[in-house]
Amino acid sequence: MSSIKQAPKLPIIGSPLLAGVVFSLIWLAIGALLLSFMLHLTNMKESELGTYALFVHAFSALAGGFTSGKRSERKGWYNGGVLGLLYGIIVIIVSFLAADATFSWDSVTMLGSALLSGALGGMVGVNLKR
Repeated sequence: MSSIKQAPKLPIIGSPLLAGVVFSLIWLAIGALLLSFMLHLTNMKESELGTYALFVHAFSALAGGFTSGKRSERKGWYNGGVLGLLYGIIVIIVSFLAADATFSWDSVTMLGSALLSGALGGMVGVNLKR
């Protein structure tokens, strides 16, 4: 029997930053669906939605930063922070184009929370063992 080494399997998305953005957008979609169900099925008011949406954005950036940091294997805070900033900019652009939302302090708060939680996710992701 000859032992043949198999080549390591490459990830589907090669760039850690792109993979992080994709994962954060997937978590954003899950969070938006969860908030929609909560709004429909419970007695939650629409005025409370902004606070919950901020938590969804922060968690999405955290998950994307975790993915980005784990795949980059170095500079987790940097990769996660860039991911959080890019995620926040994408969300602001989409909200401007889709809902004609203006840039406000809520946008700055969301951008800051995405930046910080993305950096935290990157730090955690780069330090976890595979």
